[in-house]
Amino acid sequence: MSYNKKLEIELINRLKEILKDLPDICYDFFMSISLTTSIKTRIGYAYDLKLFFNYLFENTKYFKNKNILNIDVKDLDYITYKDIDRFLDYMSYHQTENITKLGKITTINRINNENGKARKLSAIRRILHYFYKVGEIKSNPAELIETPKIHYKNIIYLEKEEVEALLDEIENGTKLTKKEQSYHIYTKTRDFAIVCLLLGTGMRISECVGINIEDIDFYRRGIKILRKGGNESIVYFGDEVYEALNDYLDEREQIEAVEGHEDALFLSMQRKRINVRTIQNLVKKYSKIATPLKNISPHKLRSTYGTALYEKTEDIYLVADALGHSDINTTKKHYAKMKEDRRKQAALVTKLRENNL
Repeated sequence: MSYNKKLEIELINRLKEILKDLPDICYDFFMSISLTTSIKTRIGYAYDLKLFFNYLFENTKYFKNKNILNIDVKDLDYITYKDIDRFLDYMSYHQTENITKLGKITTINRINNENGKARKLSAIRRILHYFYKVGEIKSNPAELIETPKIHYKNIIYLEKEEVEALLDEIENGTKLTKKEQSYHIYTKTRDFAIVCLLLGTGMRISECVGINIEDIDFYRRGIKILRKGGNESIVYFGDEVYEALNDYLDEREQIEAVEGHEDALFLSMQRKRINVRTIQNLVKKYSKIATPLKNISPHKLRSTYGTALYEKTEDIYLVADALGHSDINTTKKHYAKMKEDRRKQAALVTKLRENNL
């Protein structure tokens, strides 16, 4: 079974576990959106709906004496727009109790920004819209709630000099701790190839993890990846990525992978397919040395690629296609502002009159 298929099955099983804590009526809703949403989106919705129903039980008179698992579709008619509004306000900051494996109860502080609240409102809207559409409830009060305004942050990316410093540190490892240097000799070729691949193609970290050796076509200089949403795509790479992958594959051929991981391109020290957390950690390890003032993650390497491509081409559609954005508006919100900033800078360069003071 392929890595992506195994991952999909794991996510489906995770969704099933969450649904056990939700009313039975939720099954109908999740079945209705199964063909139009990704499994990760459905898991997110399930978590959000669990929080919402728990809030209703703890804070509203109607639901207070009810059992969450026995909620009937007709009970949804008693949800008001005020309940939803107050829930979103409550989610700005709240505390939850967590029981550790040793049985210790710990308190976790949780904060939701506009993005988190917008997703929770989307989950509530969609489930109420579904039951309203099929005629099982009288209205959808969530439609009366305005979506929180999203404040888009400036893109954090690496400048050319910072990219060079990052790659130099991966190659040399001179500023790593002694403990890190003891592992560096075994991982530097792999780490260099991973970072070059992320910087040179803009692929997502999950897409990088899922690559098999057979997915690489060195003749065409392309790699087959599974995009977010499940669509296959081919990304192309240049000379530097070509050389980095070639060097790594020379080492990779000498490694006997653990059974079930033989096809994986990138392996961990345990000779298993590398995971997302390992790549996150290695990027953080090198970047905190090369660019200490920037909190660089694999996603920031993706932003670096997107920024470089847009600056060179000013083609927002090309950037969207290269990054695998299904909605061009996602790309425009992030990258189109760069063009406006450059125009403002150009206006400051020209002086109409010299100051003779």
